[in-house]
Amino acid sequence: MRSSYGAFIFLAIMLLLDTYVFQALKTVTQTASPKTKTIVYAMYWTISIIAIVGFLVFSFSGQHFLPKIVRTYLFATIMGLFVAKVAAVAFIFTDDIRRGIQWIISKIFPRNKPTAGIAADGISRSVFLSWLGLGVGSTLFGSLVYGFTNKYSYQVKRVQMAFDNLPAGFKGMKILHISDIHSGSFTDKQAVLHGVNEILKEQADIILFTGDLVNDRATEMKDYMDVFSLLKAPMGVYSTLGNHDYGDYVSWPDEGVTKEENLEHLKKVHADLGWRLLMNEHVVLERNNEQIALLGIENWSNKARFPKHGRMDLAHAGTEKYPFKILMSHDPSHWDAQVRPDYPAVDLMLSGHTHGMQFGVDIPGFKWSPVQYMYKEWAGLYEETKQKLYVNRGFGFIGYPGRVGILPEITVIELV
Repeated sequence: MRSSYGAFIFLAIMLLLDTYVFQALKTVTQTASPKTKTIVYAMYWTISIIAIVGFLVFSFSGQHFLPKIVRTYLFATIMGLFVAKVAAVAFIFTDDIRRGIQWIISKIFPRNKPTAGIAADGISRSVFLSWLGLGVGSTLFGSLVYGFTNKYSYQVKRVQMAFDNLPAGFKGMKILHISDIHSGSFTDKQAVLHGVNEILKEQADIILFTGDLVNDRATEMKDYMDVFSLLKAPMGVYSTLGNHDYGDYVSWPDEGVTKEENLEHLKKVHADLGWRLLMNEHVVLERNNEQIALLGIENWSNKARFPKHGRMDLAHAGTEKYPFKILMSHDPSHWDAQVRPDYPAVDLMLSGHTHGMQFGVDIPGFKWSPVQYMYKEWAGLYEETKQKLYVNRGFGFIGYPGRVGILPEITVIELV
């Protein structure tokens, strides 16, 4: 029942946005011919009504009512239109505030009537801001649609990391780091296989996966076992759990399976892939007759809405004798909240989780994403004193089936 209320509230917001944006559309077409207005208005409301009907279908039908790929893109398109209209309304609302202030001033000071309603080029501010709002909204929606084509555009990020205390036997070691596979979101097996082949081309010494193998259910991996079981490395493939792996976003039991059974099934999936799942524990890595420690913990987040299952006390115990330590921990907020202050002996932490929000700007020398206002460390390499953190941008995607500016990542780390 609560979800139904939420759906109707969202539907009401959609209708309000549609009405508000339509007023801007009327403003910018006020000098157009009646025929042009009719065509433009008909197109606008046709798209809006289709979005509303699509939202109702998505909200009140079962997950098997439509093919997975149709549901995925239907949801993404609806949300894209919603976000674009919110962006447009921000500019339109600015004009409404301006006009409201002018109206108040005109009532208080009748002789000082506003005369600044016309810009230098003869276009009224209302028309200008309406055009600007519609332009920004359309550009945003267009970029989100374009992003559908980038979700399998895997990029290889190469990073060299120097540590004074790294044993000589591990110098030159190549670590391949991936995170956030989210197999339940995939709709193109061949594209995913291409990404796996890109990983194998690197011929890394070890492969480390830092959580979120699935969106919710262990069964999401059924069609991709043969793909990800190809991942092999001389020193092994190691993995951890992320917040999505616990099934916290599904009402259980689901198809006769309990939440606990789902988690146990997922653990078996890791084993069947040939991956060593680290659950609040560590293993010793050997290379050229020298040893370092690899720690892996369950999800530990400093954000209230995500779980704290990780136990660093268990994973770290017994590693004191090893000169170098690598930690696999899904959520990067763990670094500042616990790892740096309480475990300064951890040299390198590997995380994922943020996906770079799958939207932003990521170019040499500059990166930006809305996610940075929620996570201080959200993509790439971070350093504090002698400790380093690397946040992988994610191999897969969730929610929005695309990426704008922040591409899926395969990280190659060379220890030097």
